[in-house]
Amino acid sequence: MVEQQEASEDAVMTRIGQAIMLLHGGDREEARNRFGALWSELGADGDALHRCTLAHYMADTQDDPGDELAWDLRALTAAEGADGGRAAEHRDLPAVRAFYPSLHLNLAADYLKLQRPDSARIHLRRARAAAESLADDGYGGGVRAAIDRLELRLREQ
Repeated sequence: MVEQQEASEDAVMTRIGQAIMLLHGGDREEARNRFGALWSELGADGDALHRCTLAHYMADTQDDPGDELAWDLRALTAAEGADGGRAAEHRDLPAVRAFYPSLHLNLAADYLKLQRPDSARIHLRRARAAAESLADDGYGGGVRAAIDRLELRLREQ
């Protein structure tokens, strides 16, 4: 039974990964359609890592900055759900926590697009604080560099 559940969850991550590849390949509309179908399947009680990952990338498929913000907020809510009530036993907690710098960075960028620099600064500070726990590798360096770039843009506001 446990193996069947794990295989099913791996299939969900595979489908999310396929939609991410479509997004990175430039087919935003098809990626958005697949993410939307998966979101409906997962529902509010779906796995937090799945919901967080899906919403995080779904935000990138949005044309309207307000819609992008809404999806980024859903991603943060999903991450906080995994990090909250059942944190001690959630097997994906390290993966969810690794998302926090990027989640807050995206929210800061969303708020900047929506001309809400104070909210952007709040999330930029949270992104920087969360990034301290990232490894000193390509991903961690890339996130830190993006935080620095956004901070420069905010200073120009």
